[in-house]
Amino acid sequence: MLIRYKKNYEKIAMGLLSFMPSEKDLKKLQATMRQYEMEEDRQLFLWKEEDIIGIIGTQLLENEGLEIQHISVNPSHRLQGIGKKMVKALKETFPNKAIQPNEYTAAFFDRCDTKEERD
Repeated sequence: MLIRYKKNYEKIAMGLLSFMPSEKDLKKLQATMRQYEMEEDRQLFLWKEEDIIGIIGTQLLENEGLEIQHISVNPSHRLQGIGKKMVKALKETFPNKAIQPNEYTAAFFDRCDTKEERD
């Protein structure tokens, strides 16, 4: 289930974001968290099953599209379709928005779309 980020999830969110290659540096990671907390055009969502095991961050674009800035799944839960479920839930949450990846999430996003077409 996709849930909106709240400040009390900060440590979990930072842990999940730190799995992304672009967020390895602590100062960069802290700056990214501040952006999601302060900028109205950015939203962070957590994926919860029994525990919180994934995260997906978005930015609203000027053309009213939505760009996936970050997507990460706890390594012990990878290869189980969690990332694909997060992208699908995001599309269902924002049905009127064109959802697209950025340069860091494009490869994963493309695999999700390809996999969906085969299902």
